[in-house]
Amino acid sequence: MKLSTPRWWYVRDGAPAPVSRALLTPVSWIWAAVTARRIARTVPVDPGVPVICVGNLTAGGTGKTPVVRELLKRLRARQVEAHGLSRGYGGRLEGPVLVDPAIHTAAEVGDEPLMLGADGPIWVSRDRAKGALKAAWSGAQAIVMDDGHQNPSVKKTLSLVVVDGETRNGEWPLGDGSVFPAGPLREPLKVGLARADAVILMMSADVDGPDPDLVDMFKGTPVLVARLMPNAAPPAGPQVGFAGIGKPWKVERALVASGCDLKDFAPFPDHMAYDERTLRGLADRAELFGAGLVTTEKDWMRLPTDWRRHVTVWPVQAVFEDEAALEALLDRALRP
Repeated sequence: MKLSTPRWWYVRDGAPAPVSRALLTPVSWIWAAVTARRIARTVPVDPGVPVICVGNLTAGGTGKTPVVRELLKRLRARQVEAHGLSRGYGGRLEGPVLVDPAIHTAAEVGDEPLMLGADGPIWVSRDRAKGALKAAWSGAQAIVMDDGHQNPSVKKTLSLVVVDGETRNGEWPLGDGSVFPAGPLREPLKVGLARADAVILMMSADVDGPDPDLVDMFKGTPVLVARLMPNAAPPAGPQVGFAGIGKPWKVERALVASGCDLKDFAPFPDHMAYDERTLRGLADRAELFGAGLVTTEKDWMRLPTDWRRHVTVWPVQAVFEDEAALEALLDRALRP
């Protein structure tokens, strides 16, 4: 299933789709009850090494994978043999399998693991417990799990939840507090926060700071602010952008804010598998404007090999405002 994120999920007051929300509310009660029962009844497996889980409270894009990449980088800088662990959403391999970017494709292991695998060891496993055990048996001294805050199968040493910190343009990252599918929350906010050791508020580069009302919702839980910062300037000249992530409109805003001469932008569902017809349509659109094509690193990983040379990748990274607080959390996770 490809997730096309509804914009009305993120309206805090007076959602423009009240009928849809009302019809979906009973389903959300069932979703929340099933999630709570699964978490309560599952006995987690301890792989014998610290497990840092980077998860979400909501469906849709929050900048979680750049946080995973940053944590793996920092652990490896400490000379810790850190392995990533992912479900491999969008890939067909069940695993556990160690991702090899030289031989694997996004269709096999998913776009996020393929991206992270360029930096170091990352495992894909539908069964997270088996994946964590395999990583530990293979020499991992610490595991960073991409997603899994609602997955109770692995014992977590540190649980971090990433929340989109943007509240401008009438958007509210938690919506009106409704649980999926009536809203973006994967479980009730208080329930999810009770298992979190810290919240990472992910801000875009062009926003001064988080909304105090949003920060106030996480009282009692430490809050770290991070920003998605581009690793390079956008490509020169006119461009047509496209993205298939949880919130593709945020990529459009970021490109414009970075100074990109963006002539057009095409949003696609999360983890979109780009076929020849779609890509040819994008190329025709770019030709109409005399423009190049630009997309995210995750989207670029899903492109057929012969199309990659025709599209510029625009990578971003997670930059933390309080690096000492982040390092203190890592100290806590690695403490014997």
